Amino acid sequence: MKCEQGKHNIDIRSQIANLFELPREIVLNLPLISLIGNEELTIENYKSVVEYNEEAVRISTSCGILKVEGRKLNLRHMTSESVTITGTLLNFQFII
Repeated sequence: MKCEQGKHNIDIRSQIANLFELPREIVLNLPLISLIGNEELTIENYKSVVEYNEEAVRISTSCGILKVEGRKLNLRHMTSESVTITGTLLNFQFII
C-alpha cells in the first residue's frame, strides 16, 4: 500500500511540474547529469559519494546508485548540491 501511495504522489508531482512548466529535477528530486565529452561529468541533486578511487566513483541518488568508471578519476568539485568528476570517463550506469 505504501509503495502505491508513493507512486501516486510522484505522478501528481510530475503532472504539476508539467502543468506549471517547473523543472522536473527539482520538483521530483531527480538527479540532473551533465556530460562534457568524455572528460567531465556533473551530478546535481545527489545524496552522497559511496565509493571513490581513480577507476570508479559511485554516487547515491534518488534513482539509485550512479556508477562512473574511467581512468584517473578525480572529484574536482563537490558541494552539498553537486559533484563534478573529471578524468577519462569510460562508462556510467545506474545500479538500482
